[in-house]
Amino acid sequence: MTIVNLDHMSTNQLLPEVQKAMIEAVKKNYGNPSSQNAGGEETLGMIEKARASVAGLINCENKKEVVFTSGGTESINHGIKGVAFANTDRGKHIVTTNIEHNAVSKSIKRLSQLGYTVTSVSVNDKGMVDPADIAKAITDETILVSVMHSNNEIGTIQPIEEIAKITQEKKIILHSDAVDSVGVVPIDVQKLGVDLLSFASSTYYGPTGVGGLYVRRGVRIWPIMDGGIQEHNKRAGTENIFGIIGMGVAADLAGKNMDKRINHLKNISNFLVKELPNYIDEYHLNGDPAKGLPNLVSFAIKYIEGESIVLMLEDDGYRASTRSACATGSLRASHVLMSIGLDHADAQGTLVVTSGMENTKDDIIGFLRALKNIVKTLRDISPLYRKNQ
Repeated sequence: MTIVNLDHMSTNQLLPEVQKAMIEAVKKNYGNPSSQNAGGEETLGMIEKARASVAGLINCENKKEVVFTSGGTESINHGIKGVAFANTDRGKHIVTTNIEHNAVSKSIKRLSQLGYTVTSVSVNDKGMVDPADIAKAITDETILVSVMHSNNEIGTIQPIEEIAKITQEKKIILHSDAVDSVGVVPIDVQKLGVDLLSFASSTYYGPTGVGGLYVRRGVRIWPIMDGGIQEHNKRAGTENIFGIIGMGVAADLAGKNMDKRINHLKNISNFLVKELPNYIDEYHLNGDPAKGLPNLVSFAIKYIEGESIVLMLEDDGYRASTRSACATGSLRASHVLMSIGLDHADAQGTLVVTSGMENTKDDIIGFLRALKNIVKTLRDISPLYRKNQ
Protein backbone atom coordinates (compact mmCIF):
# COMPACT_ATOMS: atom_id res chain seq x y z
CA MET A 1 0.00 0.00 0.00
CA THR A 2 1.27 3.44 -0.93
CA ILE A 3 1.51 5.82 2.00
CA VAL A 4 0.65 9.48 1.50
CA ASN A 5 2.95 11.42 3.79
CA LEU A 6 1.31 14.38 5.51
CA ASP A 7 3.82 14.37 8.37
CA HIS A 8 6.68 16.31 6.78
CA MET A 9 7.42 18.06 10.08
CA SER A 10 8.91 14.81 11.42
CA THR A 11 11.32 14.47 8.51
CA ASN A 12 11.54 14.60 4.73
CA GLN A 13 12.86 12.23 2.12
CA LEU A 14 16.17 13.12 0.54
CA LEU A 15 15.92 14.94 -2.77
CA PRO A 16 17.47 13.00 -5.69
CA GLU A 17 20.19 15.64 -6.06
CA VAL A 18 21.06 15.27 -2.38
CA GLN A 19 21.16 11.47 -2.61
CA LYS A 20 23.42 11.66 -5.64
CA ALA A 21 25.86 14.06 -3.97
CA MET A 22 26.07 11.93 -0.81
CA ILE A 23 26.53 8.66 -2.70
CA GLU A 24 29.28 10.20 -4.80
CA ALA A 25 30.94 11.45 -1.61
CA VAL A 26 30.81 7.96 -0.06
CA LYS A 27 32.42 6.47 -3.18
CA LYS A 28 35.09 9.16 -3.11
CA ASN A 29 36.39 7.89 0.26
CA TYR A 30 37.17 11.34 1.59
CA GLY A 31 39.80 11.67 4.31
CA ASN A 32 39.68 13.29 7.73
CA PRO A 33 39.14 17.05 7.23
CA SER A 34 41.47 17.78 10.14
CA SER A 35 44.37 15.86 8.59
CA GLN A 36 47.26 17.93 7.30
CA ASN A 37 47.55 16.12 4.00
CA ALA A 38 46.06 16.36 0.52
CA GLY A 39 43.16 14.07 1.39
CA GLY A 40 42.27 16.12 4.44
CA GLU A 41 42.51 19.39 2.55
CA GLU A 42 40.21 18.09 -0.18
CA THR A 43 37.64 16.97 2.38
CA LEU A 44 37.86 20.27 4.24
CA GLY A 45 37.24 22.03 0.94
CA MET A 46 33.99 20.10 0.48
CA ILE A 47 32.87 20.98 4.02
CA GLU A 48 33.64 24.65 3.47
CA LYS A 49 31.71 24.59 0.19
CA ALA A 50 28.70 23.21 2.05
CA ARG A 51 29.19 25.79 4.82
CA ALA A 52 29.03 28.57 2.24
CA SER A 53 25.79 27.13 0.84
CA VAL A 54 24.17 26.91 4.26
CA ALA A 55 25.42 30.38 5.19
CA GLY A 56 23.87 31.69 1.98
CA LEU A 57 20.50 30.14 2.81
CA ILE A 58 20.25 32.16 6.05
CA ASN A 59 22.30 35.16 4.80
CA CYS A 60 25.22 35.02 7.21
CA GLU A 61 27.72 37.84 7.04
CA ASN A 62 30.52 35.26 7.20
CA LYS A 63 30.28 31.53 6.52
CA LYS A 64 32.38 30.88 9.65
CA GLU A 65 29.31 31.88 11.66
CA VAL A 66 27.79 28.48 10.76
CA VAL A 67 28.69 25.62 13.12
CA PHE A 68 27.76 22.15 11.89
CA THR A 69 26.13 19.86 14.46
CA SER A 70 24.37 16.50 14.65
CA GLY A 71 20.94 18.13 14.26
CA GLY A 72 18.47 20.61 15.69
CA THR A 73 18.58 19.25 19.23
CA GLU A 74 22.33 19.60 19.55
CA SER A 75 22.24 23.05 17.99
CA ILE A 76 19.66 24.20 20.54
CA ASN A 77 21.53 22.66 23.46
CA HIS A 78 24.76 24.27 22.29
CA GLY A 79 23.18 27.68 21.79
CA ILE A 80 21.46 27.79 25.16
CA LYS A 81 23.94 26.01 27.40
CA GLY A 82 27.00 27.38 25.63
CA VAL A 83 25.86 30.98 26.17
CA ALA A 84 24.77 30.31 29.75
CA PHE A 85 28.12 28.80 30.73
CA ALA A 86 30.13 31.52 28.99
CA ASN A 87 28.26 34.43 30.54
CA THR A 88 27.83 33.57 34.22
CA ASP A 89 29.87 36.63 35.16
CA ARG A 90 27.06 38.79 33.74
CA GLY A 91 24.13 36.96 35.35
CA LYS A 92 22.17 33.72 35.49
CA HIS A 93 18.68 34.65 34.31
CA ILE A 94 17.05 33.35 31.12
CA VAL A 95 13.80 34.43 29.41
CA THR A 96 11.82 32.07 27.18
CA THR A 97 8.19 31.25 26.29
CA ASN A 98 5.64 28.62 27.29
CA ILE A 99 5.49 26.95 23.87
CA GLU A 100 9.12 26.09 23.13
CA HIS A 101 10.24 22.74 21.79
CA ASN A 102 11.41 20.23 24.38
CA ALA A 103 15.02 20.73 23.31
CA VAL A 104 14.73 24.33 24.48
CA SER A 105 12.58 23.82 27.57
CA LYS A 106 14.59 20.84 28.84
CA SER A 107 17.93 22.59 28.22
CA ILE A 108 16.71 25.53 30.26
CA LYS A 109 15.30 23.22 32.93
CA ARG A 110 18.72 21.59 33.23
CA LEU A 111 20.28 25.00 33.71
CA SER A 112 17.73 25.84 36.41
CA GLN A 113 19.02 22.82 38.30
CA LEU A 114 22.45 24.46 38.18
CA GLY A 115 21.28 27.67 39.77
CA TYR A 116 20.01 29.64 36.78
CA THR A 117 16.62 31.36 37.10
CA VAL A 118 14.02 31.32 34.34
CA THR A 119 11.07 33.46 33.33
CA SER A 120 8.67 31.79 30.88
CA VAL A 121 6.40 34.20 29.05
CA SER A 122 2.83 33.30 28.06
CA VAL A 123 1.40 33.49 24.53
CA ASN A 124 -2.06 34.44 23.24
CA ASP A 125 -4.67 32.03 21.87
CA LYS A 126 -2.92 31.99 18.49
CA GLY A 127 0.39 31.06 20.09
CA MET A 128 1.91 34.51 19.58
CA VAL A 129 4.18 36.09 22.18
CA ASP A 130 3.97 39.81 22.83
CA PRO A 131 7.43 41.43 22.57
CA ALA A 132 6.38 43.82 25.36
CA ASP A 133 6.04 40.82 27.67
CA ILE A 134 9.57 39.74 26.79
CA ALA A 135 10.81 43.25 27.63
CA LYS A 136 9.03 43.17 31.00
CA ALA A 137 10.59 39.79 31.84
CA ILE A 138 14.15 41.03 31.34
CA THR A 139 16.12 41.91 34.47
CA ASP A 140 19.62 43.15 35.21
CA GLU A 141 20.64 39.49 35.58
CA THR A 142 19.28 38.37 32.18
CA ILE A 143 21.94 36.92 29.88
CA LEU A 144 19.81 35.09 27.30
CA VAL A 145 16.42 35.27 25.61
CA SER A 146 15.32 32.18 23.66
CA VAL A 147 12.19 32.39 21.50
CA MET A 148 11.40 29.95 18.71
CA HIS A 149 10.94 31.34 15.20
CA SER A 150 8.02 29.04 14.39
CA ASN A 151 6.12 26.46 16.37
CA ASN A 152 6.17 22.87 15.17
CA GLU A 153 2.68 22.04 16.52
CA ILE A 154 0.61 25.07 15.54
CA GLY A 155 2.81 26.82 12.95
CA THR A 156 2.81 30.26 14.58
CA ILE A 157 5.68 32.50 13.44
CA GLN A 158 6.95 34.78 16.20
CA PRO A 159 7.88 38.51 15.90
CA ILE A 160 11.59 37.81 16.23
CA GLU A 161 12.66 41.12 14.64
CA GLU A 162 10.75 43.10 17.27
CA ILE A 163 12.16 40.97 20.07
CA ALA A 164 15.67 41.41 18.66
CA LYS A 165 15.36 45.20 18.86
CA ILE A 166 14.62 44.83 22.57
CA THR A 167 17.53 42.46 23.25
CA GLN A 168 19.95 44.57 21.21
CA GLU A 169 19.03 47.69 23.15
CA LYS A 170 19.57 45.86 26.43
CA LYS A 171 22.70 44.07 25.14
CA ILE A 172 21.27 40.60 25.79
CA ILE A 173 21.95 37.57 23.62
CA LEU A 174 18.99 36.31 21.56
CA HIS A 175 18.67 32.68 20.48
CA SER A 176 15.93 31.40 18.19
CA ASP A 177 14.98 27.81 17.45
CA ALA A 178 14.32 27.90 13.70
CA VAL A 179 14.44 24.16 13.11
CA ASP A 180 11.01 24.20 11.44
CA SER A 181 11.58 27.43 9.53
CA VAL A 182 14.96 27.34 7.78
CA GLY A 183 14.49 26.12 4.22
CA VAL A 184 10.69 26.39 4.53
CA VAL A 185 10.35 30.17 4.73
CA PRO A 186 12.95 32.88 4.01
CA ILE A 187 15.33 33.33 6.94
CA ASP A 188 17.76 36.25 7.03
CA VAL A 189 19.74 36.29 10.26
CA GLN A 190 20.91 39.84 9.67
CA LYS A 191 17.37 41.12 9.14
CA LEU A 192 16.04 39.11 12.09
CA GLY A 193 18.75 40.48 14.36
CA VAL A 194 19.34 37.21 16.21
CA ASP A 195 22.65 36.28 17.82
CA LEU A 196 22.12 32.53 17.55
CA LEU A 197 19.84 30.46 15.32
CA SER A 198 19.37 26.68 15.46
CA PHE A 199 18.29 24.67 12.43
CA ALA A 200 18.32 21.19 10.89
CA SER A 201 18.97 19.76 7.45
CA SER A 202 16.04 17.34 7.26
CA THR A 203 13.50 20.18 7.37
CA TYR A 204 14.42 21.13 3.81
CA TYR A 205 14.96 17.66 2.28
CA GLY A 206 18.51 17.19 3.49
CA PRO A 207 19.81 14.23 5.52
CA THR A 208 18.81 13.55 9.11
CA GLY A 209 21.50 13.65 11.78
CA VAL A 210 23.05 16.93 10.67
CA GLY A 211 22.17 20.51 11.53
CA GLY A 212 23.63 23.89 12.15
CA LEU A 213 23.98 26.65 14.70
CA TYR A 214 24.42 30.22 13.52
CA VAL A 215 26.65 32.11 15.96
CA ARG A 216 27.04 35.81 15.25
CA ARG A 217 30.66 36.88 15.41
CA GLY A 218 31.56 38.23 18.82
CA VAL A 219 28.99 36.23 20.80
CA ARG A 220 30.46 34.63 23.92
CA ILE A 221 29.70 30.91 23.76
CA TRP A 222 31.40 27.81 25.07
CA PRO A 223 31.59 24.48 23.24
CA ILE A 224 29.46 21.82 24.89
CA MET A 225 31.74 19.07 23.60
CA ASP A 226 35.44 19.28 24.33
CA GLY A 227 38.23 17.72 22.32
CA GLY A 228 39.64 18.91 19.02
CA ILE A 229 39.45 22.32 17.40
CA GLN A 230 36.94 21.45 14.69
CA GLU A 231 34.28 23.93 13.60
CA HIS A 232 36.54 26.88 14.36
CA ASN A 233 37.00 25.61 17.91
CA LYS A 234 33.28 25.66 18.66
CA ARG A 235 32.36 21.97 18.31
CA ALA A 236 34.87 19.17 18.88
CA GLY A 237 34.75 15.93 16.93
CA THR A 238 35.23 14.84 13.33
CA GLU A 239 32.53 16.34 11.14
CA ASN A 240 29.78 14.26 9.54
CA ILE A 241 31.29 14.68 6.08
CA PHE A 242 28.58 12.97 4.01
CA GLY A 243 25.74 14.56 5.96
CA ILE A 244 27.27 18.02 5.64
CA ILE A 245 27.77 17.60 1.88
CA GLY A 246 24.11 16.59 1.55
CA MET A 247 23.03 19.50 3.73
CA GLY A 248 24.90 21.92 1.49
CA VAL A 249 23.23 20.65 -1.67
CA ALA A 250 19.82 20.74 0.02
CA ALA A 251 20.49 24.34 1.11
CA ASP A 252 21.30 25.39 -2.45
CA LEU A 253 18.07 23.82 -3.71
CA ALA A 254 15.98 25.30 -0.89
CA GLY A 255 17.22 28.79 -1.65
CA LYS A 256 16.73 28.38 -5.39
CA ASN A 257 13.21 26.92 -5.11
CA MET A 258 11.94 28.82 -2.04
CA ASP A 259 9.19 30.83 -3.75
CA LYS A 260 7.93 27.85 -5.73
CA ARG A 261 7.82 25.68 -2.61
CA ILE A 262 6.02 28.30 -0.52
CA ASN A 263 3.35 28.85 -3.19
CA HIS A 264 2.73 25.12 -3.52
CA LEU A 265 2.60 24.48 0.21
CA LYS A 266 0.30 27.45 0.84
CA ASN A 267 -2.07 26.22 -1.85
CA ILE A 268 -2.22 22.76 -0.29
CA SER A 269 -2.74 24.10 3.24
CA ASN A 270 -5.37 26.62 2.14
CA PHE A 271 -7.20 23.87 0.26
CA LEU A 272 -7.22 21.68 3.36
CA VAL A 273 -8.58 24.50 5.54
CA LYS A 274 -11.25 25.30 2.94
CA GLU A 275 -12.39 21.69 2.48
CA LEU A 276 -12.22 20.57 6.11
CA PRO A 277 -15.74 21.73 7.14
CA ASN A 278 -17.20 19.74 4.25
CA TYR A 279 -16.00 16.51 5.89
CA ILE A 280 -16.06 16.95 9.68
CA ASP A 281 -17.73 19.19 12.23
CA GLU A 282 -16.94 20.38 15.74
CA TYR A 283 -13.26 21.10 15.29
CA HIS A 284 -11.02 24.07 16.09
CA LEU A 285 -8.12 25.42 14.04
CA ASN A 286 -5.02 25.92 16.17
CA GLY A 287 -2.72 28.87 15.64
CA ASP A 288 -3.28 31.15 12.67
CA PRO A 289 -2.89 29.24 9.36
CA ALA A 290 -2.93 32.48 7.35
CA LYS A 291 0.10 33.87 9.21
CA GLY A 292 1.98 30.71 10.15
CA LEU A 293 4.16 28.18 8.37
CA PRO A 294 2.92 27.52 4.82
CA ASN A 295 3.12 23.74 5.19
CA LEU A 296 1.31 23.24 8.51
CA VAL A 297 -2.36 22.97 9.51
CA SER A 298 -3.23 22.03 13.10
CA PHE A 299 -6.78 21.36 14.27
CA ALA A 300 -8.42 19.87 17.34
CA ILE A 301 -11.30 17.44 16.73
CA LYS A 302 -13.69 17.31 19.66
CA TYR A 303 -14.58 14.19 21.65
CA ILE A 304 -11.91 11.81 20.25
CA GLU A 305 -8.18 11.20 20.72
CA GLY A 306 -5.65 12.22 18.11
CA GLU A 307 -3.47 9.14 18.56
CA SER A 308 -6.38 6.88 17.59
CA ILE A 309 -6.96 9.00 14.50
CA VAL A 310 -3.29 8.79 13.50
CA LEU A 311 -3.21 4.98 13.85
CA MET A 312 -6.38 4.55 11.82
CA LEU A 313 -5.21 6.99 9.16
CA GLU A 314 -2.04 4.93 8.77
CA ASP A 315 -4.17 1.86 8.11
CA ASP A 316 -5.91 3.83 5.36
CA GLY A 317 -2.63 4.93 3.80
CA TYR A 318 -2.24 8.44 5.25
CA ARG A 319 0.47 9.60 7.63
CA ALA A 320 -0.09 12.55 9.98
CA SER A 321 0.82 13.37 13.58
CA THR A 322 -0.66 14.67 16.80
CA ARG A 323 2.33 16.60 18.13
CA SER A 324 6.10 16.97 17.94
CA ALA A 325 7.87 13.74 16.97
CA CYS A 326 10.24 14.38 19.89
CA ALA A 327 7.28 14.19 22.31
CA THR A 328 5.74 11.02 20.86
CA GLY A 329 5.00 8.45 23.55
CA SER A 330 4.13 11.00 26.22
CA LEU A 331 0.69 10.53 27.76
CA ARG A 332 0.49 14.19 28.74
CA ALA A 333 -1.43 16.71 26.68
CA SER A 334 0.83 18.98 24.64
CA HIS A 335 2.13 21.94 26.64
CA VAL A 336 1.87 24.02 23.47
CA LEU A 337 -1.84 23.36 23.03
CA MET A 338 -2.58 23.86 26.71
CA SER A 339 -0.70 27.18 26.57
CA ILE A 340 -2.98 28.53 23.83
CA GLY A 341 -6.06 27.75 25.92
CA LEU A 342 -7.22 24.32 24.79
CA ASP A 343 -8.60 22.06 27.48
CA HIS A 344 -7.08 18.65 28.03
CA ALA A 345 -9.62 16.78 25.88
CA ASP A 346 -9.28 19.07 22.86
CA ALA A 347 -5.50 19.07 23.15
CA GLN A 348 -5.54 15.27 23.03
CA GLY A 349 -7.77 15.41 19.94
CA THR A 350 -5.40 17.54 17.89
CA LEU A 351 -4.14 16.49 14.46
CA VAL A 352 -1.14 18.14 12.79
CA VAL A 353 -0.94 17.95 9.00
CA THR A 354 2.31 19.06 7.35
CA SER A 355 2.49 18.85 3.59
CA GLY A 356 5.43 18.54 1.23
CA MET A 357 6.28 19.25 -2.37
CA GLU A 358 4.98 15.89 -3.60
CA ASN A 359 1.53 16.32 -2.05
CA THR A 360 -1.45 17.20 -4.23
CA LYS A 361 -5.04 18.33 -3.75
CA ASP A 362 -6.09 14.77 -4.58
CA ASP A 363 -4.03 13.62 -1.58
CA ILE A 364 -5.95 16.05 0.61
CA ILE A 365 -9.34 14.87 -0.69
CA GLY A 366 -8.38 11.26 -0.04
CA PHE A 367 -7.13 12.17 3.42
CA LEU A 368 -10.35 14.02 4.25
CA ARG A 369 -12.53 11.13 3.08
CA ALA A 370 -10.60 8.75 5.29
CA LEU A 371 -10.70 11.22 8.19
CA LYS A 372 -14.48 11.61 7.89
CA ASN A 373 -15.04 7.88 8.30
CA ILE A 374 -12.54 7.63 11.15
CA VAL A 375 -14.10 10.51 13.07
CA LYS A 376 -17.54 8.94 12.73
CA THR A 377 -16.26 5.56 13.91
CA LEU A 378 -14.49 7.00 16.94
CA ARG A 379 -17.32 9.31 17.92
CA ASP A 380 -19.81 6.44 17.72
CA ILE A 381 -17.92 4.74 20.55
CA SER A 382 -17.03 7.91 22.47
CA PRO A 383 -18.87 8.40 25.79
CA LEU A 384 -17.80 12.05 25.71
CA TYR A 385 -19.43 12.55 22.32
CA ARG A 386 -22.69 10.90 23.38
CA LYS A 387 -22.74 12.98 26.57
CA ASN A 388 -22.53 16.22 24.61
CA GLN A 389 -25.15 15.41 21.96
